[in-house]
Amino acid sequence: MSEKIFTMPVAKVYPLYVKKAERKGRSKVEVDEIIMWLTGFDKEQLAKEIQNDTDFENFFLKAPQLNPAATSIKGVICGVRVEEIKDPLMQKIRYLDKLVDELAKGKVMDKILRSD
Repeated sequence: MSEKIFTMPVAKVYPLYVKKAERKGRSKVEVDEIIMWLTGFDKEQLAKEIQNDTDFENFFLKAPQLNPAATSIKGVICGVRVEEIKDPLMQKIRYLDKLVDELAKGKVMDKILRSD
């Protein structure tokens, strides 16, 4: 199952992230901010990767730099503690899932982006 998500285009999941955030009164701009914070992509690079149907594996390979504060992302997503995930790629994907989840749960951006 892990490998299936690795080859899935980010463009297939991205609208789900946005929809989840918007259902809870948050915005696409905030979802983009979270993704850019995590990956180091700028707005144009992010849009290009989504438009090009880049899969998760290559998305994270192409990411300029995983935010060093990503290791402070903790908690459970899909029944698994993100800090205990052994596969580095799966952990990065779940970091992203967790950040979007925190956004949808109403957490303030400074806390989501580990700014405090």
